[in-house]
Amino acid sequence: MGSDLDRGFFEGTGSQGSLDSEVAPQPHTTGKIFAVDRDPVVLSGPEIAVDVSRIAEVSDASDGVDNGVDQEVVGGEDDVDDESESGDFVGPIDAHGNVIEIEEETTLANGRRIADRVVLRLIKKELLSDDQLNDSLDEWKRLHSEGYKVPLWRVITLDPRVDREQIYREAADVYAFKEAKTSYKEALAFIEAIAEQFDGPHLDRMIELFVIPIAQFSEPRTGEIRWIFATHDPTRPEVHRLLQKLRLRRFELRYTSESFIGELITEGFLSKNEYLDRLNEDPLIYDLGSSYNYEEESQLIDEEALEAEINRSSLINLFEATLIEAVKKGASDIHIFPNPDGQIEINFRVDGELTRWHLEERIHPEAFLAVVKDNSHNVDRFERDTAQDGSIQRRIADAIIRFRVSILPVASHRPGVNAESIVIRVLDDRKVLTDLSKLGMLDDSLQRFDHAIRQPFGMVILTGPTGSGKSTTLVAALHQVVTPKVNVLTVEDPVEYLIKGVRQIKLNSRLNMEGALRSILRHDPDIVMVGEMRDRQTAELAIKLANTGHLTFSTLHTNDAVSAVSRLYKMGIEPFLIAYAINIVVAQRLLRNLCPDCKIEAKDVDPELLSYLGFSEEESKEITFYTADFGTDCHLCGGQGYKGRRAIAETLPFTNMIRKKILAAGEMIDEEGLRDTARSEGMRSLRDSAKQIVMKGETSVEEMIRVTGTTD
Repeated sequence: MGSDLDRGFFEGTGSQGSLDSEVAPQPHTTGKIFAVDRDPVVLSGPEIAVDVSRIAEVSDASDGVDNGVDQEVVGGEDDVDDESESGDFVGPIDAHGNVIEIEEETTLANGRRIADRVVLRLIKKELLSDDQLNDSLDEWKRLHSEGYKVPLWRVITLDPRVDREQIYREAADVYAFKEAKTSYKEALAFIEAIAEQFDGPHLDRMIELFVIPIAQFSEPRTGEIRWIFATHDPTRPEVHRLLQKLRLRRFELRYTSESFIGELITEGFLSKNEYLDRLNEDPLIYDLGSSYNYEEESQLIDEEALEAEINRSSLINLFEATLIEAVKKGASDIHIFPNPDGQIEINFRVDGELTRWHLEERIHPEAFLAVVKDNSHNVDRFERDTAQDGSIQRRIADAIIRFRVSILPVASHRPGVNAESIVIRVLDDRKVLTDLSKLGMLDDSLQRFDHAIRQPFGMVILTGPTGSGKSTTLVAALHQVVTPKVNVLTVEDPVEYLIKGVRQIKLNSRLNMEGALRSILRHDPDIVMVGEMRDRQTAELAIKLANTGHLTFSTLHTNDAVSAVSRLYKMGIEPFLIAYAINIVVAQRLLRNLCPDCKIEAKDVDPELLSYLGFSEEESKEITFYTADFGTDCHLCGGQGYKGRRAIAETLPFTNMIRKKILAAGEMIDEEGLRDTARSEGMRSLRDSAKQIVMKGETSVEEMIRVTGTTD
């Protein structure tokens, strides 16, 4: 056949015209789908539209799917209504227009009979466990008994234990769809160039179905333009019907990942609000939340209605958009919870501040929470009375992003309903810092820290409240000391960022911190990182490692560096062990940077406040103070006034004078005396560090007070 036809794509030919819904009548369009595992041949004869894997969905329950076999059909008209079919369905068709006999069933070793080619491939490639297959078969049979005609492989994608994108990829390959190889950057540039050509109902439908154009090129022989469209599931008949309605002369449909499509839609076609508005306008999002009477004594969840709602594609799209937008905005956490009015609140923590991203009023809260749970590994959707931890992984903007899911039962304002709160930690390995200078510490603090971590033994302690960047700093420090010549082990609960060249031990119900540390001693370590010293046993073992020739990193939760010494002493650690095991204690906070594009000069700053914060009268007069300009249309910070954060540190190196002070401790550590000694040897407090950043014009007085308080 001609070289201009690729193997296994959906090609359309017809007259080129406007993509708007109100177009002048155009010549009839012919669509051809090549859906066999061999080179396609151009169809001849009457105009027909061969629909790859014509899969009977909920709205097409009349078309049977026997024994999990995807049945392909031929439709006599290609410009049909999106919600209905026309033509005589005669069964699977090959590229020659011949009817293909339905495959014989394959009997597995366990006696189950399968005729779904996608599932058989998953089994052959060992991408599906026996438990996953059996559970999905049972669910598939239940759905069929209730009139929902879906293929078995699609049911398997609902199992959170499987890699859904891998299954979509295999399904596309089985039905001979090529994979789109366009990079995110190239696809986004193309979309931005042609986005205005797609508007009206067609764009709405494209967004709903997650199918978008990603490229176009000119045919070498004819000069005709061929459009390349991509979607995560090219086997869906409604996708093919949509492409037929676009009335493009030539077009091709390829496979790509669901997250890749979602990222391109939100970035290339729509702003966040436009995207959510379109989802809310979707008739598939039911206004079930308003149907509940919150005054009733008891309100049990209707599981059947819930099951029907969570299968709506719009809910899944909203969930995927939430993950994508969180990554785009640089959020560290996503908070999802039902409020007293029966609405779903979705908040992002960006630069340490929790802000509302979206309030969803039109969906049943439990339905959206169930979608989150269904997409999380190791989470039971039907468990609502206990805490659960799970994980999610997506490819977003050409990068693998991991998400850690925490689910907690919370008090409900609706009698008889068990409410839940979900917090999703975003783990983006691209944001891992490997260069200490990128932490933002002042030069003197950075030099002391760098010197301490390059010692052959001893302990380095990071201290501060949750969210103060301790883990980020420790990971950056480990990147400085990891070489092929040292054995580096970490004990973490949980493991957040994977570090090349490091053996990272994850704690679980059968391996606690104490047991892991005792085992590490027999594992010939050079460098050890202990996630957190929460009790005496952990602290003693960590101190022992430091005192026996190992470089040891760990963390504590205290307000400042001196308090960390006192905390260890109160745990029962002997003063001489503390004095000679520790190299340095670093107390840390994260300070927001003013947006360089929209920061404004601060007027009438209170001189008394500045004096209280440690600014001299001369400094107060000479320094130009800046503040955030909130609510602007700044493209860099989005009107937040701040962009990015940096570490400020209080470094306490253990000099001879510090060790003498600790060894002289009686019943308790003299914190004030130890603090005075440290300051006399050059320790800069957190307040002093923040002050230097304010003097550089890189943060505000308000941020300095927020992070360090009003006392020093």
